[in-house]
Amino acid sequence: MKRGASGVRWSVDGGDRWKRRLASRWWRGGMAVAAGALPALAFPEPSLWWLAYAALVPWLLLVRSGPTGRRALLDGWLGGAGFLLAVHHWLMPSLHVFIVVLAALLGLLWAPWGWLTHRLLHGRPGPGRVAAALVLVPAAWLMVELVRSWEYLGGPWGLLGASQWQVPAALRLASVGGVWLIGYLLVLVNVALTVLIAVPRARTVAVAGITTCAAAAGAVWAWGPVAKESGTVRIAVVQPGVIRGPLPRFERSAELTRQVVGRDVDLVVWGESSVGKDLGQRPELSRELAALSRAVHADLLVNVDARRSDRPGIYKSSVLIGPEGPTGERYDKMRLVPFGEYIPARPLLGWATSVGKAAGEDRRRGTEQVVMRLPEALRIGPLVCFESAFPDMSRSLVRDGAQVLVVQSATSTFQQSWAPEQHASLAALRAAETWRPMVHATLTGVSAVFGPHGEPVGGRMGTDASAATVYQVPLGQGTSPYVRTGPWIVYGSLAALLVYGGYEGVRALRRTSGRRLPPRP
Repeated sequence: MKRGASGVRWSVDGGDRWKRRLASRWWRGGMAVAAGALPALAFPEPSLWWLAYAALVPWLLLVRSGPTGRRALLDGWLGGAGFLLAVHHWLMPSLHVFIVVLAALLGLLWAPWGWLTHRLLHGRPGPGRVAAALVLVPAAWLMVELVRSWEYLGGPWGLLGASQWQVPAALRLASVGGVWLIGYLLVLVNVALTVLIAVPRARTVAVAGITTCAAAAGAVWAWGPVAKESGTVRIAVVQPGVIRGPLPRFERSAELTRQVVGRDVDLVVWGESSVGKDLGQRPELSRELAALSRAVHADLLVNVDARRSDRPGIYKSSVLIGPEGPTGERYDKMRLVPFGEYIPARPLLGWATSVGKAAGEDRRRGTEQVVMRLPEALRIGPLVCFESAFPDMSRSLVRDGAQVLVVQSATSTFQQSWAPEQHASLAALRAAETWRPMVHATLTGVSAVFGPHGEPVGGRMGTDASAATVYQVPLGQGTSPYVRTGPWIVYGSLAALLVYGGYEGVRALRRTSGRRLPPRP
């Protein structure tokens, strides 16, 4: 190819044009939002899982190029807002403009991450600073994920590590350090790629970082403990489909349940809000459910979304039904969906009901998790919808003896969005983390079952299905390292950041003291 003067001139002009755009407040802000949104494509429904290994690079390059730490704070904030908007875009029909407000507020959590990235990677950092960046930038990312995982800030939906739910090697890592370990390594690889592109003098350190990640994953794959299977159980999942009204939904669920008569099941699971009336006030519903239990020779796990007769308020409750009716085993949902099931600080934010489909009345919370025992001595740990996003809840149930994790969910409000696929994928991670199978039963899809390695069991029921499917579910034996030790990578990340903060503080004090010393005579 011929390279004339005009070709060089075009290249220079192009570089100058990009420099002018980066110097423009609006152009740079728009690029930060777009760069932050890019990782959302790694999650279902696009499921471009491989993109997660490089999706943060444009954002990191933009942040490190900032002229000042203050600009990096802004780039981190805007990128975080873009990420949250992209991952939660399916909430827009319900929250409308309020989702933009929430994304802008929560995006602030990434501002310190942006500042730290700029601090360590700006300019021409040496190998020492780059090595620190490989440790501390992923650590700071985990701190952002940890804080936003608080249920009152929206919960842990869209943790970066969750994008790898269908990658066997990543699921094996999840059994050692949970979704947190996957996320840490993903950010480390992104930082290393950024250094390879922009910091030639430290490429050796970047290659060492990527090699270390690969070696760690290989070691876990080759020598890490794995779940042992200990028999199977047969579980029927009932998905009635898109049906308006609690009574027609109940009747369709009952009709589908009759289809599993004679199929030798151990448990039948209905989705969230499958029963719209309190069973204490509607004894005829209890009798019908008991008759279904007798017909299929198995207990039913239904979900009641109604005002309680024995205490004030509306609860969402997993209720176990036996041949004689409710067995007394009941779990009340503890972690509610912000704005969907309650409005945080309702006196201040109650206006959200006027611009979207926010909860008109707050649901009440349960107080403790419950492990239910079936007649065959099978122990199940119920979760309700949003709660499957919280790694600590599954871990707690397994530590209390649950052999099977069961999630009752309903995403019918977001039927044509990415939400059903995203939600179902979380079950694979929770199963891999705990070495316990997870049953994800929904009203309208996607319903799915995953084994103790996080592997899919049987076929999925999509959002167009109205059916009852029986799954041969393998049971897991043993205790996974993650269940035993918890999120150790989070604790290590916090410790590393505290050490770095102490180091920088001591340096700042020394510089201040040096300036105050009187000159020597």
